[in-house]
Amino acid sequence: MQSNREGASRVRVTILVRIREGVLDPQGEAVRQALADMGHSQVEDVRIGKVIEVFLPSEPGLPEKAREWCDRLLANPVVERYEIASIDPVSGS
Repeated sequence: MQSNREGASRVRVTILVRIREGVLDPQGEAVRQALADMGHSQVEDVRIGKVIEVFLPSEPGLPEKAREWCDRLLANPVVERYEIASIDPVSGS
C-alpha cells in the first residue's frame, strides 16, 4: 500500500449499500430459503447488501464527497439506497 503525505491523517469512510424495500432480492431469498432448509423457518426476510470502505487522507467536505461517490458510482439509485455509516480516523502503520 502506498503511504500518504507525511503527517497527514487518514480516514476510513464506510458506506452501506442495500436493495430498496419492494425490490426483488434473489440472493436474499436464496439465503432465506437455505436458512429455512436448515430448520430456521422463523426467518421472514433476508436482504443482501454490500459494505464499501474507502481509505484516504482526511480532508474537508468528506461527507459530501462520499455522497457524490454513491450517487455517481457506488449505488444504483433506482434499486439501491445507501448510508454513509461512518468516517473514522485510521491509525498509521
